[in-house]
Parts: sequence; structure tokens; C-alpha cells
Amino acid sequence: MKKILIIQTTFIGDVILATPVAEKLHRLFPEAAIDFLLRKGNEELFENHPFLHEVICWDKKNNKIKNLFRILKKIRQTRYDLIVTLHRFSSSGFITAFSKASRTIGFDKNPFSIFFSRRVKHIIGRKDLFMHEIDRNLSLIAEFGDQQRTMPRLYPQEKDFLKIKNFIQKDYICIAPASVWFTKQFPKEKWIEFIKKIKTPLAIYLIGGGKDKELCSEIISQSGNQFSVNFAGELRLLETAALMKNAKMNFVNDSSPMHIASAMNADVTAVFCSTIPAFGFGPLSVNSFVIETEKVMKCKPCGIHGLKSCPENHFECAYTIDTDKILRTITN
Repeated sequence: MKKILIIQTTFIGDVILATPVAEKLHRLFPEAAIDFLLRKGNEELFENHPFLHEVICWDKKNNKIKNLFRILKKIRQTRYDLIVTLHRFSSSGFITAFSKASRTIGFDKNPFSIFFSRRVKHIIGRKDLFMHEIDRNLSLIAEFGDQQRTMPRLYPQEKDFLKIKNFIQKDYICIAPASVWFTKQFPKEKWIEFIKKIKTPLAIYLIGGGKDKELCSEIISQSGNQFSVNFAGELRLLETAALMKNAKMNFVNDSSPMHIASAMNADVTAVFCSTIPAFGFGPLSVNSFVIETEKVMKCKPCGIHGLKSCPENHFECAYTIDTDKILRTITN
């Protein structure tokens, strides 16, 4: 096996949960050139990666279809020995099916999977057969042997740790309060309530993307915590990973910062609102906690993924979560 391509063109968290496939393929085929196709904007995760050969970026926001065919042309010219597509949607399936690769593997839910060399059943949400997303992804390459579970991993460089050096000289926690999906995001008022309960002089670093800056500012302002710093939009992804690594605890939603914590084996407390860990996207760090409402709710979960609003118009799966339970994980 000389040339391998991994395809995962969705969100940051999905790309991170694809890294065990890259790790294992590198272990199985150490001499192979492993490339990774992802959506533009996520390539920062693999900057200076120690064994990835090339990161191919697909710009989905501008000239999506034109760029798709440009990438397909490049892939066909490379003539990969193996393509593993983790993405279950038609665009990546199309690339895989017409790649001219010697061998192609993907999930059976992909509309183009009929053209793959091997299709693997995608199992999610079954009460009798729990699988974490990394195990689902690794099942694609199970035929190559090595049944050892492989964890996600990111590789911040020295410069990433230098960027946050001055902020890690004291005990601190990180809070990532935002999510792309409303029903996955612990409400602003609840984050404020939680911060107000913190009595020890911990530094509190709020993290996220540029779009989260206003939310983080409001949380800091309304909580009145003098030890809080807004890092949203100020740190790159690998700098954020470096900051999370040594935090006394990282507080996150069911969203990409949780997966960053997993990839760094950083202490993490994940707050699940509308979704549930049984879908297979829970934290993987050795020291990790999951916090959910204790109220029995027929409407939870309301879907595998987050929604733009609460279908029942009450969002009690979030508002009934006890912030004291979250607070206790700092010292556990």
C-alpha cells in the first residue's frame, strides 16, 4: 500500500473523530503516503502533522461543484491504492466511486456505496449495540487486522504552546459555551449561573470561534467574574487544543471542543442537552464526565443531531440541568 486517501468533509468534530483511522493506517502501512480530504477551514487541525503527506481542501462555500470536479481530477491522477470515505453523503461518495482508486471503502448509507469495493454497515442509535463514532470509523478498516482501539489525536506544535504559555501559569478552567445547533447549546443563563457558583480563584477562559465572541463577552459581563478572559476568535484550533490540554477542567457542549479535548486526553465535562451519549459521540478522555438532566423526558433525544430550536418550545432538557452537578466535576 503506497498511496492512501481518507475523506471526511464535514465539521471539525467529525474530522477529529476520523483521526484514529489515520493513526491506525499509519501504523499498519508506515511507508504509505496518507492524504486527507476535508472541507476548507478545517485544514488547520493538521498543520505540521507528523505523518500526513498532503491535506486536500475542498472549498464548499465558493464554487462548490466546480471545486468538486477539480478535486476529483486531482484524485484520479494520483491513482490511490486505497480510499476510505467516512462521509456518508453523496458528494464524497461520488468522488470515491469515480476516483480510479484500486480499492474503495465506505459506509453502506452513502448513496454511491454500491460502487465501492467494500461497504460497511453503519450502526447508530441501537440500544442493543452501542458504538462510539471512532469505532464505527475504525470498522471501515477492520479487514486489515489490528483490532486495537485507536484514540483520536491532534498534534499542537511548540509554537502553539508558546502562544498560551503566559496563561497556564495558574490554575484555570476552559468553557466552550457555544454550539452550531441551538438544542446542543447549554443556555447562556445556565453558563452564567454556573460561573457565579465558582468560589475559588480559578482563571476562567472562554473559548470558541470568532462567531462566539459576543456570546462569551455577555457571559463574562453578566457573571461578573473578575478572573474571566474571552479567547473566542483569538486562538487557532491547535492553540485552543494546547490550552485545553492542561486545564483543571474543560466544560463543553456536545460539540467540537469536546472532541478536541478527547484528542488531547484533556479533562472534560460534557453537557448533553437534546442529544445523548448513546449515539456514540461522547467524550473519550480518561477523566471525563457527562452531565444530563435527571428529568425523565419523552422528547429527549429529539434527534441524532442538534436542531435550530426546541420542537416542544420549552428546552427543558437544558434548563433542568443542575449546575451544581457541573461544578462538582472541577474537584473530582
